[in-house]
Amino acid sequence: MGASRAGRGREWGSVPEELSARVPAEQRGPGRDRDSVRLLVSRGTEVSHHAFAELPGRLKAGDLLIVNTSATLAAAVDGRIGHARVVVHFSTRGDDGRWAVELRDPDSRGTTRARAGGPAGTVVCLPGDARLVLEEPLTARGQRLWWGRVPDADVLGLLRRYGRPIRYSYTDRDQPLSVYQTVFALPSDDGAGSAEMPSAARPFTSRLVAELVSRGVQFAPVTLHTGVASAESHEPPYPERYEVPEVSARLINAARAGGGRIIAVGTTAVRAVESATGEDGLVRAAKGWTGLVVTPERGVRAVDGLLTGLHEPEASHLLMLEAIAGGAAIERAYDEALRGRYLWHEFGDVHLILPEGPHTERYSRNSTSE
Repeated sequence: MGASRAGRGREWGSVPEELSARVPAEQRGPGRDRDSVRLLVSRGTEVSHHAFAELPGRLKAGDLLIVNTSATLAAAVDGRIGHARVVVHFSTRGDDGRWAVELRDPDSRGTTRARAGGPAGTVVCLPGDARLVLEEPLTARGQRLWWGRVPDADVLGLLRRYGRPIRYSYTDRDQPLSVYQTVFALPSDDGAGSAEMPSAARPFTSRLVAELVSRGVQFAPVTLHTGVASAESHEPPYPERYEVPEVSARLINAARAGGGRIIAVGTTAVRAVESATGEDGLVRAAKGWTGLVVTPERGVRAVDGLLTGLHEPEASHLLMLEAIAGGAAIERAYDEALRGRYLWHEFGDVHLILPEGPHTERYSRNSTSE
């Protein structure tokens, strides 16, 4: 699929710079709220254009939305290596107390540039007299993310006191942490969370959730703590911590049995629920680490549809979208998104992928996929 992805990326071309959403929707003008974004709806290769506030009209009673409840952390902290300034992105906390971290170079715009990690033994001085010691690369695939240890310091406390949300170069300015929390975010018992916002759920407001519930749409919460995405190199996702509670597994199975469509809100929700789904298509309570990468070859077992943001042509997430809808449908949708001047990235517009035909066929087709 690597060659196919590269070829299709060239067909789409790069996303024009002016289509990057630089500020949240509610800051683009008076009277706007989080749901003041556009909604591109795909059903096979048929595409239609809507406001996100019209989402309840695109769904029906008995449909179920899987939502990620992970809260976003203030995961970026300033540091120094010798006299050189760096920014540390704290990505994922390991079971042994270490953290997967990414080091970045600050630039003149208040954002950061990619920086090679390592070598082992590098010491990064952090605020509050804390020190980060790099130990080894996270994977053999590259040097971007490293396992590091902060001796004698509470990293989550350090983030709460000195951290700020991770910000990328296409945004205009720093934003408060509240801007990066979704309406579904819940604090976890151990204080863990996501290095980057599960952004597909950002346009939801309490008002919209209430309207969906009043129309008979159900919600099933799951948790997947997202790590730092590869802003430049679009690496495949690496293992992340997740949980699918028993009550959510039962809700999803019951909705499926009742003829409802199972629609994940975000690629993180897909990864979590598919990690808890057996070859028989049944979802079971599960928690731990998932290294699952959803591709067209693997297919999906529990999910019929997806609500997601718009991804760069090189992004590995597009393989997941193709697994759900097929390559022709995704290519058509992205052609329409570019033509319609939709906005990209976490503050941008969203894409609803619905099944083309009777969704019961999807379960039988994918239930034995590997």
